[in-house]
Amino acid sequence: MNRILIHSLFLLVLPIIVAWYGLGTLTAVLLVVLALLWRLAITLATLMFPPKTPGLELETISASHFVEKVRWCMDRLGVEYREKPFAGIFGVFFKGRTVPQLRARTGKTVSVIGDSPDILRYLWGRYSVSMGEAAEFLEPTTERLEWEKRIDHYGVQLQVWIYWHLLAHRKLTLHGWGFDSKRTPLFQRYCLLILYPVFAGFIRGAFRINERHYKKATTNIEKILKDVEDRLDSGQEYLLGNKQPDFVDFSFAAMTGLWLQPQGYGGGMADDVMLSRDQLPGPMREDVEKWIAAYPNTERYVQRLFREERSQAGRGQESAPTA
Repeated sequence: MNRILIHSLFLLVLPIIVAWYGLGTLTAVLLVVLALLWRLAITLATLMFPPKTPGLELETISASHFVEKVRWCMDRLGVEYREKPFAGIFGVFFKGRTVPQLRARTGKTVSVIGDSPDILRYLWGRYSVSMGEAAEFLEPTTERLEWEKRIDHYGVQLQVWIYWHLLAHRKLTLHGWGFDSKRTPLFQRYCLLILYPVFAGFIRGAFRINERHYKKATTNIEKILKDVEDRLDSGQEYLLGNKQPDFVDFSFAAMTGLWLQPQGYGGGMADDVMLSRDQLPGPMREDVEKWIAAYPNTERYVQRLFREERSQAGRGQESAPTA
């Protein structure tokens, strides 16, 4: 990736070099040929001498609920992986991609899988045979997939809710994006600080952060919380009535953990980006306290999952070195 980055920077600078020195057409053509040969050399070197990368590398934002959904399932499987953290909005703004993204190396080939549902389907396909019962919680039954879709939509609504409350509070938002975390690359932290108004404006537009959309998101959030509360009120231990939790339970707990903030959220990988409840803006804290009071079964269910299941699955690997 560093080789390609340097090559890309050279391509951007190339027209400036030609104009600055007044180089002729023949020289410009030779520079273009040099750039093409350079790119070919990178490709061949990668094939002949593949970089030493982990078998599984998870690109993350520390506090992301969609990341926590995947991170939890990977920890539950017990697979070895390396986590590569990015600043909160850095990847979307500069690379047009969201997290989580899983980079899976098989021999000299690296496959990139994005979106949490696709990553879980990959994990099921890769490990269901070799791990047997240990991977059964990932089996994508029709009922599980329907609930996963609902829960992922709940996660999107929570993004609107969070940004409605936090974007006006620069310091809190920067903290949640990883500005105060040593795991976030240093240059990304400075980009967050300098470009915060640009990033905040982008978020407001992309997520339609306004009062009407916030109220709609809150209604949708409370609807699924009510549905989960009703299911748990019947006495069943897990969301789909099974004797053991599955990825649906972990997904719902990961999403809800973003506002409930239970101990163990992130498996230790989000400790330095989380906000305590007393740090939250007043209206945001009121929403949290209202939901805890209105949905007590749901609150206990999520707390129990983090206490009994997340702590047992907390085997996430150390993050990649930052610069």
